[in-house]
Amino acid sequence: MKKLSVSFAALALALSAVSAVAADLPSRKEAVLPPPPPPSWTGLYAGLNIGGGWNAGNGNGNAWNLNGWNGGVTNNLSSGVIGGGQIGYNYQIGGLGGALPGGLGSGIVVGAEADFQGTSLGSSGYNWSQPGVALNWFGTVRGRLGLAVMPSLLIYGTGGFAYGSVNRNGVLYFQQGYTASQTGWTAGGGLEYLLTPVVSTKLEYLYTDLSGGNTNGWSNLGVGLNNVNNHTRWNTIRAGVNYHINFGGAPVIASY
Repeated sequence: MKKLSVSFAALALALSAVSAVAADLPSRKEAVLPPPPPPSWTGLYAGLNIGGGWNAGNGNGNAWNLNGWNGGVTNNLSSGVIGGGQIGYNYQIGGLGGALPGGLGSGIVVGAEADFQGTSLGSSGYNWSQPGVALNWFGTVRGRLGLAVMPSLLIYGTGGFAYGSVNRNGVLYFQQGYTASQTGWTAGGGLEYLLTPVVSTKLEYLYTDLSGGNTNGWSNLGVGLNNVNNHTRWNTIRAGVNYHINFGGAPVIASY
């Protein structure tokens, strides 16, 4: 009996020693990885877009209008396809890793964008006094101001300078058809969503108004595309995709 008690005591002591050694061994449990950093809108981007446009004329298309009396001529454009490319830069203010004060969103984004578009917008004309007009191409240089309502979703407004090439048919024997460059302004807004940290898709609307750069020699008549009162106005809605380059780079997360 005494020998049995000694054997149990020795066994208990051995088990205690094994438990102590096991407690000192490193855990085989996988390390908990930190969450990925929130996406940032800061950086350069470039991409492509395609969409459509339609006439926004709210004036008289008669080529013989006396602009001083009725506010000018508006060239009539039919609907058509618009497509091209854009390049820009964003800078995000605050919001990374959490909402802005007051729960407004995940950051304010300011930036600038330039784009160049080819178009099929044009019309064959209605009669001898309203000749056909075509918008061959146009471009814009705009500022952007937006709010990242979620880390990956940006709502923005945009506006700035616009320019384009407008072609118009002649009016009977008094004027030959010709092409002129017009300048003006554009404004609108849109939504942009980050599909990945470097790829986003967007949907955008713009209103654009171009006019001639100088008064012609017809005592401010509407017969010349270069007349300052000769407007070309249209609406644009387009979808696009952008590739983003953030020179700061995302934090490196170690793998185990």
